Amino acid sequence: MNVLITGGAGYIGSHTARRLTRRGHRVRIYDNLSTGHRSLAEGFELVVGDVGDPVALALALRGIDAVLHFAGHAYVGESVEHPRKYFENNLRSGMSLLNSVLDSGIRNFVFSSTCAVYGIPKQIPICEDDPREPVNPYGASKYALEMVLEAYSKAYGLSSVSLRYFNAAGADEGGEIGEMHEPETHLIPCALEAAAGLRDELTVFGDDYATPDGTCVRDYVHVNDLAEAHVLALEYLVNGGASTAVNLGTGEGKSIKELVTLIEAVTGKKLPTRVAPRRAGDPPVLVADASRAREVLKWRPSLTMTDILSSALKWSQRENGPVAEAGSFSRVHSV
Repeated sequence: MNVLITGGAGYIGSHTARRLTRRGHRVRIYDNLSTGHRSLAEGFELVVGDVGDPVALALALRGIDAVLHFAGHAYVGESVEHPRKYFENNLRSGMSLLNSVLDSGIRNFVFSSTCAVYGIPKQIPICEDDPREPVNPYGASKYALEMVLEAYSKAYGLSSVSLRYFNAAGADEGGEIGEMHEPETHLIPCALEAAAGLRDELTVFGDDYATPDGTCVRDYVHVNDLAEAHVLALEYLVNGGASTAVNLGTGEGKSIKELVTLIEAVTGKKLPTRVAPRRAGDPPVLVADASRAREVLKWRPSLTMTDILSSALKWSQRENGPVAEAGSFSRVHSV
């Protein structure tokens, strides 16, 4: 099958591209490289273009059987400060992509969504039928495109799966690709940088939540397990599966303090931390009910937290070296 991956030069898209290829599919990557990296697309056909450009998309979609859509902005804090940017890119450009897909005759579409569509959950674990009440423009923009997909499915027969990630983490086990965000805001790579002396400290936002140790609890899932879920979602649609939304998580949560302890054990280094006030809209606990993924996609995460941390450390050492002088990275990014 010929598959177009928008945002395929990014973190999760690049892992999925490799998983699809190993499964025998032919992959074309479409990315404007604004946040993606050309190096992550090496070995694949790369078309540089924007998802809001219908002319470029029409050419890129020639000969394509299905689309996996990863392109989008994904910083919650930035979305609050610049909501126009998020609705322009994640919703308006996303709709332009969907219209181009329809015009090209393609009817199978997998969407990279997020657990942020739920907002502050009323119950844990979170299931797909729980209310979608996003509390920031990032989650709202993803929710809005999910609604468009639901309408397009009914009206035009566009079959889609919206995959609602919880916390993507880790790197390819071979150490060839991993997280390359700028700025880096994800907890695990930021913690590894702090442990290596590449940043002064890890900032922990809030230690007074109603959780066992006071810090936020999140459901971390390995990026290669997420990549596998995309392949299974594509195959589900090709085999006649109905449009649906699916949570992708392990069903187990780890607190920030628990992760700090684990990272110290993995690296053998004391992790400098600083507690800062809570961030507005941060739920105390986000843990997935992933039973629909098991039932519909036949997907189960196979990689553990140990796998996540060991692969992330291997990637971090490849990029930054195993040892760095303390204070050599003066910026401290939020996590």
